[in-house]
Amino acid sequence: MIAIAPLDGSVSAWDAFVASAPDSTFCHLAGWRDIMADALGHECLYAVACDDAGEWRAVLPLVRVRSQLFGDYLLSLPFLNAGGPVGVPEAVATLIEHAVGAARRLGVDLLELRARHRIASPLAVSQRKTTVRLDLPASADALFQSFPAKLRSQVRRAQKEGLQVRFGGDQLDAFYEVFARDQRRLGTPALSHAFFNRVRSTFADRVVFGVVYRGGQPIAAGHGWVWRDEFEMKAAGSLREYSRIAPSMLLYWAFLEHTIARGVRVFDFGRCTPGSGNHRFKLQWGGADVPLPWLQWSPRSVATTPSPDRPAFKVASAVWRHLPLVVTNRIGPLLARQLP
Repeated sequence: MIAIAPLDGSVSAWDAFVASAPDSTFCHLAGWRDIMADALGHECLYAVACDDAGEWRAVLPLVRVRSQLFGDYLLSLPFLNAGGPVGVPEAVATLIEHAVGAARRLGVDLLELRARHRIASPLAVSQRKTTVRLDLPASADALFQSFPAKLRSQVRRAQKEGLQVRFGGDQLDAFYEVFARDQRRLGTPALSHAFFNRVRSTFADRVVFGVVYRGGQPIAAGHGWVWRDEFEMKAAGSLREYSRIAPSMLLYWAFLEHTIARGVRVFDFGRCTPGSGNHRFKLQWGGADVPLPWLQWSPRSVATTPSPDRPAFKVASAVWRHLPLVVTNRIGPLLARQLP
């Protein structure tokens, strides 16, 4: 028999279980619960599946994102690319039933369990998102020599322009300066500086911030995290006015170099929509597509979370791009926290 219990104060036990679960990710760590609750104001329903002896057999982080503007969702996990149930199959199946029951009781529009690996389940599987993963060699030089000549020349162009890359937690402010401006260009509200600061303080030894500078001006930036021998790039962007000197190419190359030096063996470029420009950018580095088999349940036949492809979002994005940065930086975090 498998029983379900909410996560109480046993945060260390949760993280110990996550560390031992083969399919776990950085997104499963308990620190995200406080970030989701405190920094974003979401309701968290983290669940543990235990056997008759009280032994933990599976865990599932669940977060409710409720908004009058965008809808009502139960996710594992919002903002992130993973977080679905992990553990032994029978306990995982029980947690999925528990999640469906919670979604039905709460009356949400959509339950989405963002699994990284296919899970046997009667729930529908969405593959609207994919990621690109690249196996890394032991040395950065070996990787660089494997790139097509055009890719190598783009990286060298940025280097010849004298661009410099810096890594570290102290790069947060510079990262956010680029990130906020790039999000406005894309017509998307940006999460707050306080959110990223909370991520930095909670996961200081795993989170990586990197920034490309032209002189003292940050012009491209990214951040992601290391989990076991993998690195996932979560967000990256650059200032369009500098695109001629290819700062994004140097940014990604520098992250690849940096993570190889840390002993990383797989570079995950992060989720994207198949066939999009972002998808093609990621594929050029030599990685392979890995579909993300997210499990879904909806009482209203809702198949996706809010998408930029919807006509209303396209109109809103066009307006957002023309707002002053001081306005988008003030309003953006209030909207972004409502996006699942």
